Amino acid sequence: MRLGLIAGNGRFPFLVLDAARGAGHDVTVIAIKEEAFPALAETAQRPPAAALHWVSLGHLGTCIKLLKSAGVTHAVMAGQVKHVKLFADIVPDLTLLGVLMKLKARNTDALISGIADALGQHGITLVDSTAFLTPLLAGEGVLTERAPNDEQRADLEFGYRIADAIAALDVGQTIAVKSSAVVAVEAMEGTDAVIARAGQLAGAGVRIVKVAKPQQDMRFDVPVVGVSTIHAMAAAGADVLSVDAGKTLMIDGDAIIKAADAAGIAIVGRGRG
Repeated sequence: MRLGLIAGNGRFPFLVLDAARGAGHDVTVIAIKEEAFPALAETAQRPPAAALHWVSLGHLGTCIKLLKSAGVTHAVMAGQVKHVKLFADIVPDLTLLGVLMKLKARNTDALISGIADALGQHGITLVDSTAFLTPLLAGEGVLTERAPNDEQRADLEFGYRIADAIAALDVGQTIAVKSSAVVAVEAMEGTDAVIARAGQLAGAGVRIVKVAKPQQDMRFDVPVVGVSTIHAMAAAGADVLSVDAGKTLMIDGDAIIKAADAAGIAIVGRGRG
């Protein structure tokens, strides 16, 4: 199968590329010029080499044309494209403009669902973005040496209700809480920025709750944490991180747990039943 990889920023695309090639797939990479890391080109050249094309954000028609020319029938989205770019100087081509004109809102779900539909109309099926990275999905239960104490668990339980509601509204996936009060809420700025703001507002002892949407579409916008998340928490004085088991990609694998243990931060994988 010829697989298409639509790559944004972060390490996610690198992991998917290597895992897909390791599984025997021929891969064509569409790297978003304004987002994907330049080092992706070097990774793509490693045997077995993957074709790589740099495409500007907004040029959906070019992306589809390149994928079809390569014989791609299935594609995966990996890596972040900052939502705020929609409000910057990005000029959509006619294909993306057609998608945008049909949207009732420009939230993440609506936008990427529209793009997925456009791909599907050209015979390209968007698949689960974690399909090749199942071992990196968060497990259930306490994942670190240190477990949350009773006060911290109470903050997590308080936070789940708020975070689930915000995620259901497609506002964001992360909140910071302390003493059963919401300190900071994620919108378009990203997890690390929320953590930093929480530390500035409430000081040490904030707890970070990151959740999947109640009906999470695993094809896109899957929650992701990495070592950088732990570093941001340590800098802010945050002491507990909760993620949704089986729905959150721990992009740096065991290195996240080691970093959390070194910083005295507890990580919990919440089971959703």
